[in-house]
Amino acid sequence: MDFGYSARTERLLEQLRTFMEEHVYPAEAVYDEQIRSNDNPHEQPKVMLDLQAKARELGLWNLFMTHGEWGAGLTNLEYAPLAEMVGRSVIGNEAINCSAPDTGNMEILAMYGTPQQQSRWLAPLLDCTIRSAFAMTEPEVASSDATNITSTIRRDGDEYVLNGRKWYTSGILDPDCKLVIFMGKSDSDAPTYRQQSMILVPADAPGIEVLRDLPMFGYRDRLGHGEVQFTDVRVPADHMLGAEGDGFAIAQGRLGPGRMHYAMRAIGMAERALELMCRRVLQRTAFGGPLADRGVVREWIARSRMEIDQIRLLVLQSSWLMDTRGNAAARSEVAAIKVAAMEVAHRVVDHAVQAHGAAGVSDDTILARLYAITRALQIADGPNEVHLRTIARLELKKYA
Repeated sequence: MDFGYSARTERLLEQLRTFMEEHVYPAEAVYDEQIRSNDNPHEQPKVMLDLQAKARELGLWNLFMTHGEWGAGLTNLEYAPLAEMVGRSVIGNEAINCSAPDTGNMEILAMYGTPQQQSRWLAPLLDCTIRSAFAMTEPEVASSDATNITSTIRRDGDEYVLNGRKWYTSGILDPDCKLVIFMGKSDSDAPTYRQQSMILVPADAPGIEVLRDLPMFGYRDRLGHGEVQFTDVRVPADHMLGAEGDGFAIAQGRLGPGRMHYAMRAIGMAERALELMCRRVLQRTAFGGPLADRGVVREWIARSRMEIDQIRLLVLQSSWLMDTRGNAAARSEVAAIKVAAMEVAHRVVDHAVQAHGAAGVSDDTILARLYAITRALQIADGPNEVHLRTIARLELKKYA
């Protein structure tokens, strides 16, 4: 295994570092202020439009897309350190058009979409002239098991009719959201993993009602996490993604790379938190000396450094496996990094919050936001326990 960065990655990483320092970090407070002052808090702030224009100019655009025809053509191993860099800011990935749920939606459109679907939806998503949402999770069932979903997709002549209630439908509140990818049961009598389908739904289709915007730990995301009612929503039959019954397989194909992206960015969050912690404890004095001299604080720092480096190596190994042997071969490793990266990032942020005292739980630093994100992402895209179940099953299979 060679985890050395390619020349292309080194060049992009240096460009990204400069972009983050000169443009993204200074824009964080402006971004939040513009959201507060907008009539619609889900509207994209002007400062983000400026950041995206600069990112395009620098060639820092759609770096996540490993499908060369559509994106930068980077491998997972090449993209990993770049994702870590933008993960240091909560607005970094949006600035380079590498933010969820669009990334996952673009990937499955690239993999499973027809040329017509790609022309209508994928091209403008890559250009960021539209945004999208992903509707899978439901409030009435344990959606960590996708076979539980109860929403329906029923064929009626040349159309499909959709019914069901979804929640945490990320992106649905954005005024630029023009596409919803909806997962539902199309055949309850089919084998368990062939009952579900995914279909492309125009966001303005009659019968779609956003009931409310859901916060996460009190934070409301700019894109919105909607609870959405679909009532007799009709879409043309050619809007089916893949074939009927492909929904579960597409979901797995979507979530695998998505978990990689989350883990990559989590390392950046942890690095940002560790940096803030170190700067804070060197500046603050209590009980006769700097906080940095206290043994417990030094242990926080030492363990944080070790754990971050450990998960980075695990992420790089998983990326290398996906590139060289395929996503299926890296299934256990991808599950492992989704758990380990979020747990480590959350632990490092927690220590940084403690080191900051009252400032750590305020909005004067980024830490409270990172705390909420790293905790929520231990549930999103499959809770930790589901991934641990996968790892254990694959490990036991070796000895069965």
